[in-house]
Amino acid sequence: MEAPHSALCVEEAEDTVKELRAALAEAGITLPSLGLDPVSLAREAPCPLVESGRCSVETARRLTAVLR
Repeated sequence: MEAPHSALCVEEAEDTVKELRAALAEAGITLPSLGLDPVSLAREAPCPLVESGRCSVETARRLTAVLR
């Protein structure tokens, strides 16, 4: 039962990254490193973490403005 649960967790995490990427794109923001953290996927029962990566200062400012 653990394998199907893990597969669903990974699928849900991938869908969430796609939704976040689309929402950021609507705001004119691109985070090139946005994706799933490969280390968190390497576990026997993966529990994915979202890796947002690094961005320029300008992108950080734009992201901050959108969140406010």
